[in-house]
Amino acid sequence: MIPVFLGLLLAIPITWLEMNKWLDNFAYRIDIEWWMFILAGLLGIGIAFLTVSTQSIRAALANPIDALRDE
Repeated sequence: MIPVFLGLLLAIPITWLEMNKWLDNFAYRIDIEWWMFILAGLLGIGIAFLTVSTQSIRAALANPIDALRDE
């Protein structure tokens, strides 16, 4: 989970700056709200957690003999 948090800390300010610069070119400009970044971050953390949890459970329930037999 640490790499996901570090990625969010790096990506959020860069994304905010670039999106504001891009949205300035439109006639009907909208503002980027802070909750959009929170929602995207929580979604990314949730996907990472589910992926790691699924792989961990699958590895814990696997029979080690089958892994040794394949090698």
